[in-house]
Amino acid sequence: MRANGTPVARGRPKRTTPAEVSRAALELFAANGFVETTVDDIASALGVGRRTLFRYFSSKNDTVWGDFDWVLDRLRGELAKSSPDEPLMGALGRAIVASNSYPSEELPQLRLRMTLITAVPALQAHSMLRYQAWREVVAEYAAQRLGLTPEHHVPQTIAHTAFGTSMAAFVTWVGDPDADLEASLREGYRLLATGFDVTGS
Repeated sequence: MRANGTPVARGRPKRTTPAEVSRAALELFAANGFVETTVDDIASALGVGRRTLFRYFSSKNDTVWGDFDWVLDRLRGELAKSSPDEPLMGALGRAIVASNSYPSEELPQLRLRMTLITAVPALQAHSMLRYQAWREVVAEYAAQRLGLTPEHHVPQTIAHTAFGTSMAAFVTWVGDPDADLEASLREGYRLLATGFDVTGS
C-alpha cells in the first residue's frame, strides 16, 4: 500500500526456463569455478529466487547436465529409426552420431558442459548416474535386436563399450579446439565395428 492509500501493483514473479537456468549456471561455473558458484549466485544472475531454480533442477549438479532426459529421448528416437537389416554396430554408431549432432552455435556451450563433466571431481559421482541411464538405453536397444534381456552380459558389454567409445570422442574434442566431434564419434564407431582396423582411417 502506497502512502496515499492506493495499492502497490504486484506483478507475477519473474519466470525463466530450464535452458536459461543451465546457460546462466554454465557461464558462472566457467567464470568463477563450479565449487565456488552457489545456487544463490545462479538465482541472482537470473533475477529469480532459489525456489524457482529448484522447480527445474533438484541440485546445482543437475544444472550442468541440462535437460538430460531430452538427450536420452533423442538417442532412443535415432535408434528407433534403424532397420532390422542394418548391422547392429552400424546402426548403433549412426544413431549415436546423429543424436550428438548440434548446430555450430550450440557447440561452445556443449564444450563447456563436457569440460565440467569430465574435469570437476565434485561432479563425478553424479555423472555415474547419468552414464548409467545412457548405457541402459543402449543395452535395451541391443537386447531387443538380439532377443536377450537388457541385463544379459552381451547387451551390457555393448552398452559399456559404446559408452567408452563415445567418451573417448568427447574427451578428445574437449581437449582439442580444432577437433570435430561428429567426425571423432563416427571414426570411433567405425573402429568399433571393424574390430579396430586402423588401416581404414
